[in-house]
Amino acid sequence: MAPCDPAKRALDLVGASVGLLVTAPVMAGAALAIRATMGPPVLFAQPRPGLGGRTFTMYKFRTMREASDEAGRPLPDEARLTRLGRVLRAASIDELPALLNVLRGDMSLVGPRPLLVRYLERYTPEQSRRHTVKPGITGWAQINGRNALTWEAKFEHDVWYVDHRSIWLDLRILARTVIAVLRRDGIAHEGAATMPEFMGTSSRA
Repeated sequence: MAPCDPAKRALDLVGASVGLLVTAPVMAGAALAIRATMGPPVLFAQPRPGLGGRTFTMYKFRTMREASDEAGRPLPDEARLTRLGRVLRAASIDELPALLNVLRGDMSLVGPRPLLVRYLERYTPEQSRRHTVKPGITGWAQINGRNALTWEAKFEHDVWYVDHRSIWLDLRILARTVIAVLRRDGIAHEGAATMPEFMGTSSRA
């Protein structure tokens, strides 16, 4: 497991604090819009695996409505994602509440994205190495294709980051993230509104 890096933690604290201050008007507007169009709650809270696979509660702005079929099963993401939700995702505004997770120490500004808890048992040993560092709001995979990548390619990028991480790489990723957000690169997976569920790699190591 990665040792505590004081420089990285300092970057997280400063970056998250400044980020919350600068984006406060945007977050307030998003919260009001969500409340008016979807009702409460404004935030989406879900357990996610963090450092060492330990779970924490991650916060995002809601982008989907509650909707189920006749059997009570949630409708596909494409059917539940609202028009406002698409706008929030396209501009990455839905991710802003995760800055609170960074301040709390659950996440870092840069690291592998925190995915679903049920994916933990589906990773290969190599893919599981993504949990040897804190998860991040953005990461190497996010600036190299984001949701346009396959799951396997995402995890290869995550492990590459684990092996090459440094404060300078984090600064480079943050700078390139701004460009990717402005360009709206890789928002959705081909043929889907969101990334399809990861069911495991066929040839497990």
